[in-house]
Amino acid sequence: MIEMRRIETVPGLVFDVSVAGADDAPLVLLLHGFCVSRHFWNNQLPVLAQAGYFAMAPNQRGYSVEARPDPQDFDKYRVDRLIGDALDIVAAAGHTERRFHLVGHDWGGSLSWLIADRCPERLASLTMLSRPHPASFARALKMPDGEQAHRSRHHQEFLDPAAGSRLLADDAAWVRTRLARNGVPEATIALHLSVIGNPSAMEAALAWYRARGERQPIGPTKVPTLFIWGDADDTVGRAAAEGTGEFIAADYQFAALPGVGHYAADQVPERVTPLLLDHLGRHPT
Repeated sequence: MIEMRRIETVPGLVFDVSVAGADDAPLVLLLHGFCVSRHFWNNQLPVLAQAGYFAMAPNQRGYSVEARPDPQDFDKYRVDRLIGDALDIVAAAGHTERRFHLVGHDWGGSLSWLIADRCPERLASLTMLSRPHPASFARALKMPDGEQAHRSRHHQEFLDPAAGSRLLADDAAWVRTRLARNGVPEATIALHLSVIGNPSAMEAALAWYRARGERQPIGPTKVPTLFIWGDADDTVGRAAAEGTGEFIAADYQFAALPGVGHYAADQVPERVTPLLLDHLGRHPT
């Protein structure tokens, strides 16, 4: 069973967090990406609990109503603050001194790569969905064929001050179409829109892009890593995905899922969850 908890990390920041399992079991922290929410992991949390883990999936900064600083204050949405939120949630759950498993998708994946780079000693394993290693992604962006640059053109488009209004126009038609095109079920789309389908939340979500600045270079990842990529992902091309293994200096598994889009945990949980459980089992805390 999934429970929703309100977890305060510091005064003024209270996160809505989906949890499942016993609090003292090995922790699995799952971080969602853009256009979705904590509900992205609804299929995985009960299974993780049944397997003996304590699973936590927060609505991240800006997605949680009570952890939503002014989205015009970009300093409040810098990457270091987003990383800090994840580690503070772990600490608030009482796992400060224990290693944990980290799972990230999309923007949550970007944070997860950086956490693994800065704090490898804290992680028992890393699982990535739809977010290549930053060095592989950066290399693909510079390739002369321009494929990855074209796939990533929305990053620039989201900097437009009117982007939020466009994404939510016509009953959030852009969001609904994008998620549906990537195989997300209609009922799950409704759950995500219950979190981000309003101007305040959407502007905060877009502030992640607007506050990013230069991408931070990182070295080879030294944490055992599983990378799950659907070959129908509309934002991540094959070169970036297949090149990720060159930047992993630890046990590595690459799972390419034919016909699967950007939101694999929502689209094909029956394929994602067993891969995740196997990876966690091979790298205990």
